[in-house]
Amino acid sequence: MAAEEASRSSPRSRREPKGRVSRQDKYSVLLPTYNERENLPFIVWLLVKSFSESGFNYEIIIIDDGSPDGTRDIAEQLEKIYGSDRILLRPREKKLGLGTAYIHGMKHATGNYIIIMDADLSHHPKFIPEFIRKQKEGNFDIVSGTRYKGNGGVYGWDLKRKIIREGSMFLLAIILRPGASDLTGSFRLYRKEVLQKLIGKCISKGYVFQMEMIVRARQLNYTIGEVPISFVDRVYGESKLGGNEIVSFLKGLLTLFATT
Repeated sequence: MAAEEASRSSPRSRREPKGRVSRQDKYSVLLPTYNERENLPFIVWLLVKSFSESGFNYEIIIIDDGSPDGTRDIAEQLEKIYGSDRILLRPREKKLGLGTAYIHGMKHATGNYIIIMDADLSHHPKFIPEFIRKQKEGNFDIVSGTRYKGNGGVYGWDLKRKIIREGSMFLLAIILRPGASDLTGSFRLYRKEVLQKLIGKCISKGYVFQMEMIVRARQLNYTIGEVPISFVDRVYGESKLGGNEIVSFLKGLLTLFATT
């Protein structure tokens, strides 16, 4: 409730009638990929199915960072199958970080709303229509998927990872007081202009980037709605979260604490 009630004074929140999807609304899905050859065809198929059934206008922008496993080749095939008006491959030569991937993707996005999500099947596209309904009902600037509220949950993690998760979320809530229940989640819907403004304010890279986005949104008085989601650990491939990312996470947390 704290996230949904935060700062109703945003001028953007009064621009559109509540509960109404405009025919001009278009949703650009940004899919950063690195070694997602096995997962990419499935997530794209699920996205196309979800949008086709719900009737929302959409495009899927794949930002591949030079994956050595042939992810780019798969993306090129998907572009031919579904059409370049729906699937846009916008690759980069090497891995440059999540935040810069979103910046790169937005340069090519034609939608007025941006959806960010992982390409590893941990985020199911079936929740996207709920994100859109939630945004329209409350005229939110951001709608975030949450694993820690309502019937949301995490599946496929071992006990050690769950303990680390609970400890980190408790620490984040105390230090940053974000006004949102899932600070590290990467399944969100943004007004395009809001995402552009937030990215311009953020200094973090990697996994800390998602944290900072919500913290900066709170500072700028943007409104945040939440939709409970089921998060499923990846089926194919290996987790990108290693020792270096954990150290970066802790450093980023201290930086955010010092600057907010």
